[in-house]
Amino acid sequence: MIKLQQDGKRYSTVKTVRGVLRPAFQMAVDDDVLHKNPFGFELAGVVVNDSVTREALTREQMRKFLKFVHDDNVYCKYYEVVYILFYTGMRISEFCGLTIKDIDLENRIVNIDHQLQRLSDMTLVIEPTKTSAGTMKLPITEDVAKCFRAILEDLEKPKVEKAVDGYTGFLFLDDKGLTLVAMHWEHRFNHMVKRYNDI
Repeated sequence: MIKLQQDGKRYSTVKTVRGVLRPAFQMAVDDDVLHKNPFGFELAGVVVNDSVTREALTREQMRKFLKFVHDDNVYCKYYEVVYILFYTGMRISEFCGLTIKDIDLENRIVNIDHQLQRLSDMTLVIEPTKTSAGTMKLPITEDVAKCFRAILEDLEKPKVEKAVDGYTGFLFLDDKGLTLVAMHWEHRFNHMVKRYNDI
């Protein structure tokens, strides 16, 4: 465990590795294959917890950032996306996986039962939500519905849209008809935040 951290692995990674190994070795102890579990120790006593606690934005910080995005001549086109993410708490991979069929504006419900992921070989795949609690029919406010409505009105039908595991009708595509993934949005958000902080 110490070596993993010395090799640059974060505390959360080391904790995950230990979380897999400890029960496996405990089974060996329970079956009398081992005398003692080599991973039966408190992790905090062995490696440094370097994890950073994330702090949620306050309502005032959200309001100021949304105003900045809304009024900015470069990033105003992403206002609806930022608003939706702020006010639904959706994971970005769930947002990227949304299709037109998932959005019921009449009943103000968004169906979240999958997420879009890009694998290391650049293949796009649809996977279940990260947790079973993440699968839901999400009720949305009228303001969030307005944002979805604006996105759908601006949506241009692509000449060719590549299906991802049978899913089509994604909300955001690039010039080649490929679905935007979390990394694309992360870059945009980082640029937005940098510009906001530079003001």
